[in-house]
Amino acid sequence: MSEESISIAYDHPVEGDEGSCSTAQSWAKKPREPNPEEKAELIARIKRLLQEQDAVLVAHYYVHPDLQDLAEATGGMVSDSLDMANFGYQHPAKTIVVAGVRFMGETAKILNPEKRVLMPDLEAECSLDLGCPADEFAAFCDAHPDRTVVVYANTSAAVKARADWMVTSSIALPIVKYLHEQGQKILWAPDRHLGAYVQEQTGADMLLWQGSCVVHDEFKMQELIELKALYPRAKVLVHPESPRAVVQLADVVGSTTQLIKATQTLDAHEFIVATDNGILHKMRTLAPDKIFLEAPTAGYGANCTSCNHCPWMAMNGLFGVAEVLESGKNEIHVDPEVGKLAKVSIQRMLDFAKQINLPTRGIGNA
Repeated sequence: MSEESISIAYDHPVEGDEGSCSTAQSWAKKPREPNPEEKAELIARIKRLLQEQDAVLVAHYYVHPDLQDLAEATGGMVSDSLDMANFGYQHPAKTIVVAGVRFMGETAKILNPEKRVLMPDLEAECSLDLGCPADEFAAFCDAHPDRTVVVYANTSAAVKARADWMVTSSIALPIVKYLHEQGQKILWAPDRHLGAYVQEQTGADMLLWQGSCVVHDEFKMQELIELKALYPRAKVLVHPESPRAVVQLADVVGSTTQLIKATQTLDAHEFIVATDNGILHKMRTLAPDKIFLEAPTAGYGANCTSCNHCPWMAMNGLFGVAEVLESGKNEIHVDPEVGKLAKVSIQRMLDFAKQINLPTRGIGNA
């Protein structure tokens, strides 16, 4: 695969200042796309390897359509990160291949410690995860011992291990509402936009870590207003990791699964979608007669880092899946003690979902 890479700026909280961020830098590789002959050969090879190695492929909604289609064609699944991990737990396969970003592989390993978890590229990161280092987050928690720690799924195993609760975007509101009603004050991490949305909707006392997603943070209010004027009948679907001004323009605010469901239930033919454009493949597959437009990420003539697609999700490809199945490399390892602690925060969420009769399938995050 090509070693061409791009530099990515992401938020990192300023030391000693809980209300602002500095800019940190990371990078992502740009994998080579197979030509049609290579693609056919790779798909056939991966199907054979999955069968030979008692493995199942799970893919996130944001990865390349080839991987989404291959996962479903081979008995795997396409969904959000928690569904991917739960599916791996329920599936009898001894190996789980996770096409996504690193925290998704870690979550799969936390819920499936006895299974082998492989990823096409271990350097496929997440700006929310990178912007919330475990040691700095632990110090932040220690400085506010009176607060219940609630973390978003887009975090490392070590951060989840420090939390009281893990939440996803579709269950964050009921969990925080419940904690607020119990009189608890919240320490929230890492996404400030999602945290502010939850705070506004619940009225909870929330102290927010100042992270953001490099994709959702770029959606722009003014340009979205202009696009809505061009398509006045379109419904606007927004993931709550987006800035408040963009969320306020939404007809539906929700997780990836909730946004996909909205395209099937709303009486509309056109949709403007403010989340990673990888989701459009599933939307178009389920509703081929409808029109899906990407929400704008910048003004006219401007450049953007992600342009509606996570550069780390883009690191997943057919070449990488075939390579890890053949070599066994890129295995995810989570310290057993860290994994046990992290599972407590995840299980607390799953138990709460059952209590409020929310199906555990489809409560996932980005």
